Order: sequence, then C-alpha cells, then structure tokens
Amino acid sequence: MDTLETRELKYFLAVAEELHFGRAAERLGMAQPPLSRAIQQLERRLGVRLLERNRRGVCLTGAGEVLLDEGRAALDAITAAARRTRRAGGTDRPGGSRNRLVLAVKAAASHELLQKLLDAYAAEPDAAEIEVLPSGTCEQEEMLRDGRADVALMHTPYNSLTGFDSEELLTEGQIAILPAGHPLAAHKTLSLADISDVPDLPLARWPRHGTYPPGPGPEIRDQTQLAQLIALGRTMAVFPDSARAWLWAEHTAVPLTDAPPIVTHIAWPPHSRSLTLAALIRTATQL
Repeated sequence: MDTLETRELKYFLAVAEELHFGRAAERLGMAQPPLSRAIQQLERRLGVRLLERNRRGVCLTGAGEVLLDEGRAALDAITAAARRTRRAGGTDRPGGSRNRLVLAVKAAASHELLQKLLDAYAAEPDAAEIEVLPSGTCEQEEMLRDGRADVALMHTPYNSLTGFDSEELLTEGQIAILPAGHPLAAHKTLSLADISDVPDLPLARWPRHGTYPPGPGPEIRDQTQLAQLIALGRTMAVFPDSARAWLWAEHTAVPLTDAPPIVTHIAWPPHSRSLTLAALIRTATQL
C-alpha cells in the first residue's frame, strides 16, 4: 500500500527526530511498546526498513531519511490546510474575521516598507484585515509551510525562497548595530572582518530552525532583548539598513562595505488561489 496515515507519520517523525524510542514515546504521550509496533507495521506496509536498531541506539536508513523529509512536508501541508480553512471561516480565534490574511515578518526588519504596504493596501476597496505576525530569523519559511501565515516578507540570502512564489520588493545594504560608546562606533564604515572577532563585543546569535549557531555571543530571543544588550555594551548585531528605524539613542549604526545586499521579497505558497492574497501582492509590487 502506498497510502500513509497522519498518525503513522507523526509516530515515525518523532522517532526519526529523537533517534530514541523512549524519548519519542514520551514526546508523543504514549508507551514505548505500541510505538515500536506501529513503526514495525509501517515498515511492513511500505516494504522497506526505515530504522536500524542496535545496541548503540537508532539511526535512519536511506529510505528513512527520505520519509523524514517527505513526511515533514506532508504533515506541514495537512496542518496548513486545516489552519487556513479555519481562518477562512473565521473560527481560528474568537471574533475572527472571515476576510483576513496573516503576514509573517522578521521582527524589526523592513519597517518602513511594511508600513507603506499596510497603508497602501488598507486604502484598497474591500481590503481584508491584515494580521502582522512578527517572527525570528528564518521563521517566516516555517510559518508559511505550516499555515500559521498566508504570506511573508522574506530576506535573501538569509531566507530560502525554495518552494514559494515570490516578488522582489527592495534591495538594501547591511549595517552593524553597535553600542554608541564602543570604539568601532566611531568608524564611518566597517568590513565583515572588522566585526567578526571582537572579544569584548561578540555577535548576537539568533536561532535558525530551532537551534542557535555556535559562538560566544548571547542567545537572542527577541528584538527588545537584543536592543538592551547592545545598549549595555554586551553584543552587536548585523541588520538590513532599514533597521535604523528602531535604534535607540544608545546605539550606533555603521555601514558594512562588503556585506552582501539584502533583498526583501513578498512570498506565498504557490498553490494559493486566494483573490485577497492576490490583491495584497499586487499592492506590494506597486509600491
């Protein structure tokens, strides 16, 4: 049989991500023996071995790696369908509007562009309600895939546009955001090498796909935390030039001469047939 049940995918993904039946069972809120039987039954139905089990633990086979990737995408699509259907019916939140789009944006990025877009679209006849959903670095991609968002402002090269339709809206340079009293803040320009290894001012680290990259800099969860740590002289950050809109008096922005340009795109799922979404995209491309 080539069909898979949602329950089976959830079970397999838990084991494939944890690589441990006990932790996977705990994550799923079930006992380990029925989870093991479910995975064995799935392997028999598909006719392939998905996991190798030995004394050292569990590892994925080549077929298991394929199902991990494909299964994640399939579950995201199912979840997205349910979320967008409920949103279209206005049942996803108390008092929810049936004419509403969720726009995912990276917190603090493209502020001026976002404001122009919201104002221009609000002036359109029969404009829908736009709910702005701030996110961390690279979270817009996941929000589009699992249905938490209908459309997103995304930034290359940091975001991947793979699997989405998109239109380019803005290209801008990058800046280093520094404590105003730091010696580097007195420079008119800086290079990436200048800021790559500053012992007293390590670069802030944002999570990417749920994990933080290695490094000595503080782990950042939101923009307010970042702004305060920069003001206190504990870290610095690299942002698109438009981030100047949220700087404090205790911050200084210095252009980076060799950082790649940041291109802001409006992106959406390719299968969307929403006329409301099409109207928002049309407004964005006319800014």
